[in-house]
Amino acid sequence: EVRLAESGGGLVQAGGSLRLSCAASGFASHDYTVGWFRQAPGKEREGVSCISTSDGTTYYADSVKGRFTISNDNAKNTVYLQMNGLMPEDTAVYYCAAGNDLYNTVHVMGYMIGSEYDYWGQGTQVTVSS
Repeated sequence: EVRLAESGGGLVQAGGSLRLSCAASGFASHDYTVGWFRQAPGKEREGVSCISTSDGTTYYADSVKGRFTISNDNAKNTVYLQMNGLMPEDTAVYYCAAGNDLYNTVHVMGYMIGSEYDYWGQGTQVTVSS
């Protein structure tokens, strides 16, 4: 059974940093794209960043480019999202998700598509105070 478990959320002041972790278990291979999505109250879900666990290719939404860094530790089956320069508009529940590399179109479409991710974590709250 595939499981994703997020951790690392919390309350931080504007300008601060947090590191989210997504620990994965049950995967048969390392041919997955792992992505971070976020959803703020009253807003649509947004794909923030993703990484291919097979070749390390990354994607960042314009809203976080230059502030967030995604990385992968295959030995630990964990994907990290380092968030620096946090702003109040980054406040949201952050979800980790995973889907097969073969069906991921982010580098063609230019944005992340939630339906391409088969497995989802429970989410972790990130709150940035002004």
